[in-house]
Amino acid sequence: MLLLAAAVIGYLSGSVPYGLLLTRAAGLGDIRQIGSGNIGATNVLRTGNKKVAAATLLLDALKGVVPVLLLTALWGREAGLIAGLAALLGHVFPVWLGFKGGKGVATGAGVLLAAAWWLGLIGAVIWVVMAKTTRISSASALTACAAAPVIAALAGDWMLAGFALVLAAIIIARHHENIRRLLAGTEPRIGRKT
Repeated sequence: MLLLAAAVIGYLSGSVPYGLLLTRAAGLGDIRQIGSGNIGATNVLRTGNKKVAAATLLLDALKGVVPVLLLTALWGREAGLIAGLAALLGHVFPVWLGFKGGKGVATGAGVLLAAAWWLGLIGAVIWVVMAKTTRISSASALTACAAAPVIAALAGDWMLAGFALVLAAIIIARHHENIRRLLAGTEPRIGRKT
């Protein structure tokens, strides 16, 4: 019963569409009608408003951090991990938007950071290095996602490695269109408005 409660709390936290709420509040319109139509920070950046994009990134990460830390403190590591997975699913499939949400990168990063700060930090470093090298957000996210379970396994934490693998699988699956564009050489660069 506690694990089910953890999943519900995590899902509800993850399902808040901050990108949509913040762009509307800033008078930028419906983010789903801009750029890729995604509700995440990368697409919010395409509006040209860096402050709203940064706020979206922070809030999307926090909606992964908070349930993991809260439920781990209350009911233990397993409950925290379940809440984190549910938060990611809430962001990707929010009930409030007809189950059409974001791609999960910021929320997944927040979940990993709260579940194992060192793994989240390594993932963030990988993302930054790739972003500076390629200037392509999706390539950076996919690389960090693929690396996380491998790094956790090398550290000998098999529960964390399995957890990171599930998170990575969800995020990578949500990037299927980006992967097609990457292979075709047409994926947009970070900050481009189209």
